[in-house]
Amino acid sequence: MSTYLLLASALRVSTPLIFAAMGGLLSERAGVINIALEGMMLIGACAGAIGTFYSHSPWIGMLIAMAAGVAAAAIYAAFVIPGRANQIVASMAVNMLALGLTPFVCKILFDVTGSTPPIPINERFQTAPLWLSWCAVAGCFIFLRYTRGGLRLRFAGEKPEALHAGGISVNRVRWMAVLAGGALAGLGGATLSIWLSSSFSRNMTAGRGFIALAALIFGKWKPLPAALACVLFGLAEAAQIRLQGVTMRGFAIPVQFIQILPYVVTIIVLAGFVGRSRMPSALGTPFRKG
Repeated sequence: MSTYLLLASALRVSTPLIFAAMGGLLSERAGVINIALEGMMLIGACAGAIGTFYSHSPWIGMLIAMAAGVAAAAIYAAFVIPGRANQIVASMAVNMLALGLTPFVCKILFDVTGSTPPIPINERFQTAPLWLSWCAVAGCFIFLRYTRGGLRLRFAGEKPEALHAGGISVNRVRWMAVLAGGALAGLGGATLSIWLSSSFSRNMTAGRGFIALAALIFGKWKPLPAALACVLFGLAEAAQIRLQGVTMRGFAIPVQFIQILPYVVTIIVLAGFVGRSRMPSALGTPFRKG
């Protein structure tokens, strides 16, 4: 039974990672680096909690979170696609914007900077995000492999010159990919605040956007392997939650060492596998018409 509970917990805590990883997958397969997943998740978590609190519906909160994620992605895309800004620097700027913007909004609306008011349990999701996350994985797989739009998106990240020669706007494809990625990242953030928790709290993503990016790299930019990597990281997070308070031969393990377990797993995985992954050929390269 304890193993079953651990696996169930791993699936729950991996859900926001899966949404964010699928968002990053769409963006990066189109050739746009997306380290801004952390900021998009944080903005989505805040917007989702606020939307649910006022509407009393988690579905409306979810839609508002996705819209907020799209807005953050649009800001990022405006700088890196037509503006051709450095994608890593612009991503970190979005993350810093989210860190400052979310407590500012909470201060305006609720006169506090730490968190939003709690949402009653009957106004929160029960299991829907879990199923939706795997639907997102299946949707990304089918879209990338079997649709014309997915083929264009892959060409935008691998051979943008060939896509342009075929009369398709590379920048338009990248815009759509980044915006769709922002919607999924915002949904991942909402999963944290209106499903795994009862409210938004300051910096509640706590690096999950970067872990989702690590899962994406570990999964070699493919939907199902990336999702399974998210479950692996979710298992590490679930294990650290269950290990808190455990003693070994009468010696209590410091909680700080247990809390870093998911991040240690992330570092080990990236150190062992990132060199074996082949990223999209045009990832991080702005497209310039010849």
